[in-house]
Amino acid sequence: MSTQTALPPGGATRREQFAGRWAFILAAVGSAVGLGNIWRFPYVAYENGGGAFIVPYLVALLTAGIPLLFFDYAIGHRFKGSPPMAFRRLSKWTESIGWWQVGICFVIGVYYAAIIAYAAMYTWFSTHEAWGDDPETFFFGNYLQVADTFAPSLQFVPGVFWPMLVVWLILLVVLGAGVRKGIAMASMIGIPVLFVMFIALVVVALFLPGAPEGLNALFTPNWSVLTDPQVWIAAYGQIFFSLSVGFGIMITYSSYLKRRTNLTGSGLMVGFTNSSFEILCGIGVFSALGFMAQANGVEVADVVANGIGLAFVAFPTIISQAPAGVLIGVLFFASLVFAGFTSLISILEVVVSAVKDKIGWSRWTTVIVVVGLSGVVSLLLFSTTTGINTLDVTDAFANNFGIVGAALVAVVVVSWLLRRLDRMVSHLNAVSSFRVGRVYKVLVAVILPIVLAYMWISDIVLKAQDGYGDMPSWFVGTFGWGMSIALIIVAILLSLLPWSEKSGLHRELNDNLGPEAVPGDEPPVGSAQGVQSAPASHGRRAEAPAHPQNPEKGA
Repeated sequence: MSTQTALPPGGATRREQFAGRWAFILAAVGSAVGLGNIWRFPYVAYENGGGAFIVPYLVALLTAGIPLLFFDYAIGHRFKGSPPMAFRRLSKWTESIGWWQVGICFVIGVYYAAIIAYAAMYTWFSTHEAWGDDPETFFFGNYLQVADTFAPSLQFVPGVFWPMLVVWLILLVVLGAGVRKGIAMASMIGIPVLFVMFIALVVVALFLPGAPEGLNALFTPNWSVLTDPQVWIAAYGQIFFSLSVGFGIMITYSSYLKRRTNLTGSGLMVGFTNSSFEILCGIGVFSALGFMAQANGVEVADVVANGIGLAFVAFPTIISQAPAGVLIGVLFFASLVFAGFTSLISILEVVVSAVKDKIGWSRWTTVIVVVGLSGVVSLLLFSTTTGINTLDVTDAFANNFGIVGAALVAVVVVSWLLRRLDRMVSHLNAVSSFRVGRVYKVLVAVILPIVLAYMWISDIVLKAQDGYGDMPSWFVGTFGWGMSIALIIVAILLSLLPWSEKSGLHRELNDNLGPEAVPGDEPPVGSAQGVQSAPASHGRRAEAPAHPQNPEKGA
């Protein structure tokens, strides 16, 4: 007769799960396909060799993007937790890495909502071309009402405040509804709608006068750039920032997967879907820019723009000049809304999941606190007349200093300090169709650290020497360097706080770490075991140590 598991007081619970693999894939694609795909990739490709850029881009995808995606999947799925809980189960000394990733997601989330609000308003503005003859003056002057000073103010801009408030209320409902009814459902509706809208936009753009010139400018290869190291770094940077890897999202999402899930097969599908959409974005954007260049009698190089300048200055100009301009505008800005919103859901879910895991609150309580606090900070900083400047510098440091730094530390710690990469590979191979081996280990343990370290250090040196744009040093020091360093300090402090007895670490079952775990995936020595459960087909519970979550008091 088997011995019944001694459960913690109050019993154990199972972690929320996606209904199936496809729900997870759509959610992961929804996170990866974001604003950067639409307004960053076309510009980066054009500036780095046009058609020739596809070569380093694909190399970067195969040697860094997908391996790092697999790395995140392995940690999240094996240790069944948000970044802090997953890293805590890996080793109690690495919990702070998880909190660093959570802090980065919090910072990105509070300003990302502002960009979605801009896009939502511009969807409406497109119906009657509200920007008139001067889109740039309209955006920065009439709409954002940008102040002459950099000092943060509390002078709110109604056209930004109210749509941002709506964004946060929708987030509250979606995240509160949970993994299946909220996150998965939003992605299963949002991603197909996004793809249909953008394909329609591309079709319309391809028939604009001058579209072939735009496509020629984008895809004509300049093979000489392949000897330029900066072009390769640009390719790795684009892949890295567009796949939602390295800052906790894929760790969190993979923790919601069922025990037997094809991790590598799902990762390949997510990676190639994301890249396919980026190429589609390049076709649509440069077809429209080709039209704009012809309409104004200039070269395509004279109208190429990136980021906010492309979306809210260049595209309104195209909309005003193009046949079917209203249709182009609605499709383009609505696509930004959908792409941004599915990404924002994934970003905030990292914070929600981490707080819920650590404290043990219910999902609704956690969502109300996290989304409420995030919304207040977001509205105070980014819906004001100084919000765009704060957004600019915060975005630059959160991405280049934060995401790259956290990913670098995670890869080095797991591969070299803890020597746990072999176990991650064993876990991937035990549940996946596409097996990884020695080449994968070299990519993760050697190639990734070199690329990430170069990106991280070179960006730090550049910003330290030249500052950031024409912004005053005190402003960059506060919202750039200060914010970045504060995230690390707060992460360390949060990792020192004890886990509540009601926390996911103590209450949630993790049958990936027990005696019934997948073959070859034995728990690492000294790691927290989790409350174990045998598969339902066994009709019994596996035995657990008396203190399953505390390695110092383990059996």
